[in-house]
Amino acid sequence: MRILVTGASGFVGRAVLAPLLAAGAEVHAVSRAGGGTADGCIWHRADLMETGRVHALVGDVRPQIVLHLAWCVEHGRFWTDPANLDWVAASLHLARAAAEAGASRFVATGTCYEYDWPGQGKCRERETPTAPHTLYDTSKDACRRILEAFFAQQGMDFAWGRLFFLYGPGETPSRLVASIARALVQGHKAPVSLGLAVRDFIDVRDAGAALAALALSAAIGPVNIATGEGISVANLAMKLGEIAGRPDLVQLGALEDRAGEPPVIVADTERLISEVGFRPLRTIDGGLGDALDYWASRLGQIDRTPG
Repeated sequence: MRILVTGASGFVGRAVLAPLLAAGAEVHAVSRAGGGTADGCIWHRADLMETGRVHALVGDVRPQIVLHLAWCVEHGRFWTDPANLDWVAASLHLARAAAEAGASRFVATGTCYEYDWPGQGKCRERETPTAPHTLYDTSKDACRRILEAFFAQQGMDFAWGRLFFLYGPGETPSRLVASIARALVQGHKAPVSLGLAVRDFIDVRDAGAALAALALSAAIGPVNIATGEGISVANLAMKLGEIAGRPDLVQLGALEDRAGEPPVIVADTERLISEVGFRPLRTIDGGLGDALDYWASRLGQIDRTPG
């Protein structure tokens, strides 16, 4: 099975490649910089904003499946980044190129922020409606709707992996888990909000394996990429402190809570389990421990001396 993966050098993209290769796929990985570190992949350098280059690349590779992961994801900026509009356009051009090249399946990624969050319940792909909140999630949902209509017309399979809250090795340092872990492994105080919000956190390696499984499955439509389990931000932060042996460094309430955030965002994972055949492998404790080890290996040993 020949599969073309965009955004292959990104946080999620790096986690997708090994599972695809392990499944026996011929993986063509695309990034702006070209060659990556995953052995066994065929790397291509391409800027997806260059329409002509995209059509030429897809025409040369002639993938059976396209797994489209590339988007603007700069932490703190992507919510309102005007580049979201460019990525909608680039995604539609890629979809057209895939159809013209004879691909049979197209899989792309969305976000749990597309949902109109259902109070205390779980987000279900076939039941929970979507609602606009930011330019980012509105662009993602609009892109999904257009792609669904286009691929239905083309007679191609289309799936949409809705990513929930990612963390893990290689994460941007300023993101939640990484920022706390970095502070703890250096023996610094780790300021956090009150942390009452409950979220569905998934290790990026499990998310990558889930997306690989989704790409190679027959599932169509939106599929939640998550664990199905919720944990409050406060409990997550304290778990990191306890695993590091420095719970005294976690400062709950030192930061303000983000305005307008819903109390609960947790996924229903029935489709992921029953139709894709995937269950996350890592526990939250195991994943957080690996995140601490990742940053400890880069920043120094964990200081376990209270004070």
